[in-house]
Amino acid sequence: MNTARILAWPQEAADDLSLALWNAAEIAEATGGTLHGGDFRVSGVATDSREIVEGHLFVAMRGEAMDGHRFIEGAFQRGATAAIVERPVDGPHVLVEDSFSALQALGRAARARVSPEAVIIGVTGSVGKTSVKEAIFAALDRASRGNAHRSVKSYNNHVGVPLSLARMPARSRYGIFEMGMNHAGEIDALTRQVRPHIAVITTIAPAHIEMLGSEEAIADAKAEIFAGLEGRPNSAGEIEPGIAVIPADSPYFPRLKAAAEARGARVISFGRAVGADVRLLDTVNAPGGGSLVTIEMGAKGSDMRRLCYTVAAAGEHWVINSLAVMATARAAGADLGAAGLALAEMEGMAGRGARSTIATPDGGSALLIDESYNANPASMRSTLAVLGQIPATRRVAVLGAMKELGDFAPALHAQLAKPLAEAGVEVALLVGPEMLALADELGKSASTPLGKGPTFAHCQNAGEAAAWLAAFGLANGDAILVKGSNSVGLGALVASLAGKGNGC
Repeated sequence: MNTARILAWPQEAADDLSLALWNAAEIAEATGGTLHGGDFRVSGVATDSREIVEGHLFVAMRGEAMDGHRFIEGAFQRGATAAIVERPVDGPHVLVEDSFSALQALGRAARARVSPEAVIIGVTGSVGKTSVKEAIFAALDRASRGNAHRSVKSYNNHVGVPLSLARMPARSRYGIFEMGMNHAGEIDALTRQVRPHIAVITTIAPAHIEMLGSEEAIADAKAEIFAGLEGRPNSAGEIEPGIAVIPADSPYFPRLKAAAEARGARVISFGRAVGADVRLLDTVNAPGGGSLVTIEMGAKGSDMRRLCYTVAAAGEHWVINSLAVMATARAAGADLGAAGLALAEMEGMAGRGARSTIATPDGGSALLIDESYNANPASMRSTLAVLGQIPATRRVAVLGAMKELGDFAPALHAQLAKPLAEAGVEVALLVGPEMLALADELGKSASTPLGKGPTFAHCQNAGEAAAWLAAFGLANGDAILVKGSNSVGLGALVASLAGKGNGC
């Protein structure tokens, strides 16, 4: 019986494709390079020799401070099968004039070879793009027998995007790619490589405002993602326009909508706003954390659907993120039930909401929330709100500086005093020179007769923060949030707390 069911498993055209990611001839043809050292097949692509595992292709690129050719020997020792290089080396390789251009060419070839029925999705936004990308991947991977592909980590720049494309297997049914920027024009270049059928913008907030000057300029820079949108064939063979998934609650919704429609896109909106195509109707806290969410999607009438599902990750921002995921899944023609299950099972990622229990010096335990990878004003407020909902003996917030805010930095840091108070934070440890503005603001509150601000301290760097926490001493029942821009280095503090148990 089971054998018969296995033999009856539906076959697809992609099942006949090679399991290898690339072979030597394909790489040489895609890059215009010359093959040396014999035939080979590779299972992955890497530009960092430390990421090499057996069977990978190493792309040796020259940068401003480092030349990847210095690490070729180490890459082969780690198991690289072959390399793309600009000068001959010992071992199988494809010789090209410029390795970075070759990587871009390999990415374009990967995008071109997937089935016309494959759905390619691009994701950007000031906040939440990595989390939303991961959630979309989880939903579509579940719905496609494991044939979804996505950019890993935050590989969203001029190197990460072509690298992520080059890693996409030919049999992929879905490809999800994150695109980031800190200057105008960067997403335009990335989206023309990805050529998405669906482009998602999570939200607009003052991240990278130092380089762009205003939130309107940030919205315009994010809207560049629509420049690469392509249509795809429907069941009748007709080409339908690309789809833009955008936040209905954003004050920049009209601006984003106009930019998408100027590119011929069909717009799907998500949010609380009346008229949103995917609209939040209700949300309540779920037992054990997270949220129970009810949404309405589609036009009124026969196409309208009402869905209920669970979001495992805590916070209002994750409720809204889930709407973007559902909107994208529906636009891609994927199983919404699978999308709901994926949202119910997703846990926080390292640096982006991962939770762990650590031992405390008094023999008890505390909750550690790791948000150490990134920070901007919007994500700070959202994460502090989550901390405020957690039952705890004391709420401790270790907040690192928010970078790339330029002249806006002092005011935006100082404005965190209110969400700290609203979250009921008892202890705030502020890390980095930019956090002096918040320390000054908290000092003003503490000096008034009615001052009810938290106990706070300011440290210049993560090392000082670790020493302060050690002297302070965490206790049973504490909830500790660690959040800041990655360059502040609070990830090391999280590793210390989690790896050494009582660490403080």
